[in-house]
Amino acid sequence: MDLLTNEAEEIIVHKEMITRLRNRIKEILKNYRPVMNGEIYLSGEEVCKLLHISKRTLQQYRDDKIVPYIQIGGKIIFKQADLLAVLEKNYVTNISKD
Repeated sequence: MDLLTNEAEEIIVHKEMITRLRNRIKEILKNYRPVMNGEIYLSGEEVCKLLHISKRTLQQYRDDKIVPYIQIGGKIIFKQADLLAVLEKNYVTNISKD
């Protein structure tokens, strides 16, 4: 029976695998959004990243009632499905009809 130390190749390989798994789990959790009643809700920051807009532009879209939102206390969230519906509704195609 061999004694395994931290310098043993088998232990080093296992440590590297654990580190890779830990990093992968961190990446998954960073992008994880819990589902409530089948809906995914996004924060304002996530919406800004998704639409490539500033916080101020998102505020203007809310003020102009372009994007629907939910406000609970001081927290504002957006239904992902509502945002997709707004995008679909405002889709403009460049294909001309002959």
